[in-house]
Amino acid sequence: MYVPVTPAQPAPALVPVAVFSAAPAAVPAPMHTTLRVGTSQLNVLADQRATIAGALQEGRKGRPGRVVTLQELVGHGWRTLARTHTHAGGRFRLSFTAHLLGSERVRLRFAGDAYGRPAHRPLGRLSVYRLAGASWYGGGGGMACGGSLTSSTLGVANKTLACGTLVTLRYNGRSIRVPVVDRGPYVAGREFDLTEATKRALGFGDTGNVWSTS
Repeated sequence: MYVPVTPAQPAPALVPVAVFSAAPAAVPAPMHTTLRVGTSQLNVLADQRATIAGALQEGRKGRPGRVVTLQELVGHGWRTLARTHTHAGGRFRLSFTAHLLGSERVRLRFAGDAYGRPAHRPLGRLSVYRLAGASWYGGGGGMACGGSLTSSTLGVANKTLACGTLVTLRYNGRSIRVPVVDRGPYVAGREFDLTEATKRALGFGDTGNVWSTS
């Protein structure tokens, strides 16, 4: 018996299928940040707190949980004195208890993160003082550290500090940084004799206490 044989059908050709993957979500570039200062207290007596309050912002916005540091200039680099975290709106309050006398340049710094670029803001000087008895003197004549005393000479006389030592003095809200230019005073209980020009700059009277960094 004859049985017809159906020829085998060729296998269908394979059609390549394109595979599409979702593109990664674009990550926004970090924004420019600004450190704003509202209030600061950088002139303090030893063992008191220096304080700075402000905000870390991108435009008008700020985020909580970001680290802001207070740094002082040491040699050619910066050393961190204190750090704090921002609160709602990027607001922060930073404090540092100062123990050592002196006057150093300080700044605020934000190291940067995924949302904001690094930023820093100079604050001027952090000056740590002690109380010191003072008087003033004028006239003319030579000074122990060299030169002649005039009514425009800025400086102080002191019995022990090396000539040329810079001393920051503060009185009644005014500050001045002047060198040791002479020797004296030789009255018990007084550590500094202010020159006439230094007395005027501070608004100092005849005798009393000044704040001194030395």
